[in-house]
Formats: sequence, structure tokens, C-alpha cells
Amino acid sequence: MNLKLSIILPAFNEEENLEPLYHEIKKTLDDLGSSYEIIFINDGSADGSLAILKRLASTDANLKLIDFKHNFGQTAAMSAGIRNATGDIIIPMDADRQNDPADIPKFLAKIAEGYDVVSGWRKERQDHFWSRRLPSWLANRLISRITKVNIHDYGCSMKAYKRELIQGVNLYGEMHRFIPAYASWQGARVSEIIVNHRPRIAGQTKYGIWRTFKVLLDLIVVKFLSGYMNRPIHFFGGIGFVSLFLGFLAALAALILKIAHLRDFVATPLPIFAALLIIVGVQLVAMGIIAEMMMRTYYESQNKEPYIIKEKINL
Repeated sequence: MNLKLSIILPAFNEEENLEPLYHEIKKTLDDLGSSYEIIFINDGSADGSLAILKRLASTDANLKLIDFKHNFGQTAAMSAGIRNATGDIIIPMDADRQNDPADIPKFLAKIAEGYDVVSGWRKERQDHFWSRRLPSWLANRLISRITKVNIHDYGCSMKAYKRELIQGVNLYGEMHRFIPAYASWQGARVSEIIVNHRPRIAGQTKYGIWRTFKVLLDLIVVKFLSGYMNRPIHFFGGIGFVSLFLGFLAALAALILKIAHLRDFVATPLPIFAALLIIVGVQLVAMGIIAEMMMRTYYESQNKEPYIIKEKINL
């Protein structure tokens, strides 16, 4: 194999897992015979993670390190790693050792079949049912339905991307899990493979059921960006016109009731509904116009990253 691989590993307070995981990954990649780089992003860890990564980087030029000033979150860390990667194939992983480095050759084999994105599916997930697996299952069903990209496990960090596909994607919030949907919308071939998911044996999970709600909010943003990013007036204006129409209907109904001597204006809530709906409709149309102006500013302004890098090692 002649291609270069980039393994991206965001790490936050994972001091007990980093060195064993590094040796696992290094053994797998050495056995492949491909050139590679392992990029750790220290996401503001408060334990000994940074010291361990600096020590490993000092003995292995293939291990590269990005250290954030403080904790910016998994998506920002992943974005920093991807932006600094030089490999033809980029494979993000979790640093908690629940993703199995032995699955890396499976991803490469699937990429070799002509796919641009290969997503991992933790079919036998080693997590608590009520707090992790059930919310994840519901979220994945909803995401697949809304994005029209049927993947069983959007939340699995272990995926494989062709570099030219992913390096131009800007990631915010929890958006890293939606990259397969982004790629599919742009014509990329997306596939999925079953991966080994191991139980956490050291450290503490950083995720909880609260994260599901954040993902759902990001899903709304993704749907908006996919369908209305270049024409926000159609989204806000469409809802605004519906609100205006309903407001005028309510006003007309109130007027008819008044003329027919069936109800006075003060005896029915219709005038209040009419005023409220018309005001909301006008505000939504105005919001659409403002969004159009912001969209143009967005495309014409310089790109800014959602993170601050403290230092780089071996980059």
C-alpha cells in the first residue's frame, strides 16, 4: 500500500488510555505497510494526557500533537485534526479505546471498492441501554429519515474519508457526526461497515443523555443548511407567508362574525390571533431578508476556525 493514512484522535482527560491505544494503532499501521501519521488533539485535558502525548511525540515523528488552550469539544478537535492532516485517507477515532484499531484495514478495503466515505456501525454496542443505546437508536432513525442517508450509527466516531472530500468541510457544534450526510448530498458514495465496539476499561465517559438533545438541535441546523443555506428567504419567507395567510383568515372570520352579529370582537380571540399571526409573519419575512444578507456576507468573508491552537508538534 502506497497511500498515506491520517488517524485523528481527539483526547480529553484520557491519560490511562492514550499510551495503550497508541501502541495498538501503531502495530496495526506498521503491519499494513503504509505510510501514516497519528494526530492527537489534546482538547484542554486537565489530567496528565498532555505530558503523555508529548513524551510519545518525542520518540515517534509519526505522532503529531495539537494542544488546545482549553476544552473546545470533540467536533472542534476533530476539525483541527482533519485540517492539519496530510493523508490520502483520514480516519477519526475516539481516544477512549472503545474503537478498535484492528478495524482500520476493513475501512481501507471498503474505500478501495470505490467509496468516498465509510461509516462505522457499532452493531454490538458496549454501552448502557437506557442512557446511551436507546437515545442513540432513536436519534439515528430520526437523522436517517430527515437526511435521507440511511446509516445505522451516525454517532460512531470511527469513519474513513477521502481527504479531498472532507478537508473543505467546516465543522461546528456536534456536526462531525453528520459528515456522511453532507458528503452524500455532494454526490459522494457512502457505505457502512460493522465495527468492533469495546467496553470502556479506563477513564470516564464524557457523554450523557443530554447530548442527544444537542444532536437534535444540530440536526435542525443541518436540515436548514442542506435545503436553504443558499436561499434562506424561501425558508423564513415561506413560514412567514403561511402565518400571514392564517392571520388574514382569522381577521376575516372575526369580521364576518361581527357583521353577522354573532360575536363581537371582544367576545372572540380571533382578533388577537389575527394580530399575532400577522406580526409573526412580517417578522419572519424580515428575518429571511436579513438571513439573505448574512448568507452573502458568509460566502464573501474569510474563513475562521472555531478553535484556538496553543502549539503544534511534528506538524
